[in-house]
Amino acid sequence: MEQTGRRYPPYQQKRSRKEQPGSAFIRQYDFALMFITIGIALFGVIMIYSAGYYTASLQDDPYRYIRSQLFSVGLGAVLMVIVSKIDYQQYIQKLFGTKITLVHLLYFLALFMQAIVLAVGVELNHAKRWLRVGPVQFQPSEISKIAAIVFIAYMVYLNRRALDNIKGFIRVMCYIGPLILLILLENLSSAIIVACIAFGMCFVASNKKGYFGVIVLAAVAGLFAVIFLGKGFRASRVEMWLDVENHVGAFQIRQGLYAIASGGLFGTGLGQSMQKSFIPEAYNDMIFSVICEELGIVGASFVIIAFLVLFWRIVMIACHAPDLFGTMLCVGVMIQLAIQVLINVAVVTNSIPSTGIPLPLISYGGTSAMIIMVEIGIVLSVSRQIKQK
Repeated sequence: MEQTGRRYPPYQQKRSRKEQPGSAFIRQYDFALMFITIGIALFGVIMIYSAGYYTASLQDDPYRYIRSQLFSVGLGAVLMVIVSKIDYQQYIQKLFGTKITLVHLLYFLALFMQAIVLAVGVELNHAKRWLRVGPVQFQPSEISKIAAIVFIAYMVYLNRRALDNIKGFIRVMCYIGPLILLILLENLSSAIIVACIAFGMCFVASNKKGYFGVIVLAAVAGLFAVIFLGKGFRASRVEMWLDVENHVGAFQIRQGLYAIASGGLFGTGLGQSMQKSFIPEAYNDMIFSVICEELGIVGASFVIIAFLVLFWRIVMIACHAPDLFGTMLCVGVMIQLAIQVLINVAVVTNSIPSTGIPLPLISYGGTSAMIIMVEIGIVLSVSRQIKQK
C-alpha cells in the first residue's frame, strides 16, 4: 500500500476527517498497563531475592541476582517510556525513498544475530544461546520475538484478506520460517513460542478459521513425532514427566512440586521457603514454585490475576487501536506473554513436560525483562494514538 506523502494510511485519513473543527479530543495513555507492568517486574525482583539468596550466598554475594535484575528492570522501564513516546506507525514508513522500512531492518537484524550466535555465541549450561558485546551479554532469541511480532503485524497490515485461505498463511510462514529455523537450531522452546506467535496472529487476523484446525493437527502430529520417535533429552523429558516420582532426572520438578505442596493456602511467609535450597536455580524457571510455597495458593492466585489484568489492558488497546497494524502489534505481544505464562505454570505444576520457558517479568533474566518492557512500550505507543472526545 503506497503511503507517499502521507503519514497515515488512506483509511486513517478518512477517519481523521470525522473530527470536526472545534471538537475536543484527548489522546489516551494507558497508565494502568504501565503501572501493572512495573508492579509485576518489581514483585519479580523481590521474589528473585528471596529465591536466589541462598544460591547467591554460596557465591559470596547475596545481592548478586537482585542487583542485576533491578538494573535490567530499571533500564527496561526507561526504554518502555521512550518507546511509548515514538509513533508506532513510523515503523512502517519508507526510508530514503526505498521500499525498506524499520520493520525490515529489525527482521534482518534478528536473522543476523541468530546466525552469529550459532557461530560465536557464549555457551552456558551446555547451551549456546548468548552473545557478548563487551560487558553486555544477551539472548538474541528474545530480540527475535519482538522482531517476529512487528514483522508479522506488518504483513497482516499489507494484506489481511490473503489470510482467509491457507495460501496466505503459508506465505507468512515462508517469510518468518528462516527466523524460526535459526532459533530452532539454538533453542526449541523459543522456536515454539515464535511459531505460536505467528500462528496466533494469523488466526486472529483471518476471517475464515476452518483451515487452522488442519494446521493444528499437523503441528501436534509433528511435535509428537519429534518427541516420541526421536532420542535424546527431549524423549528423556517426556519420561521424567510420566514418572516424576522415580525418574532421576526429574529432581527439579519433584522438588518444585514439594514446594507447592508445602505452601498450603497462605504459604510459609516471604523468604521462608525451605525447598529453594534444593531446587536448582529456583530464581529462574522454577520461581513460581517458590511463590506458591512462600505466599501460598492465595499469593499465587494474585500473581495470575495480575497477569490477567495485564492481558485485559492489552486486549482493550488492541480493540480500540486506530489501525490494523496497531491492533496486530498488541495481539502479538499478548499472545507471547500468555503463552509464556501458560507454559511456565504448566511445567512447574508438571502438567506438561519440562521446557526452559521463564515466567515473564518475574523469572531471573535481564534480556527477557527488558525486551518484554519494550514490547509493552510499543503497546503503550498504540494507546497514545487512540483518540476520544
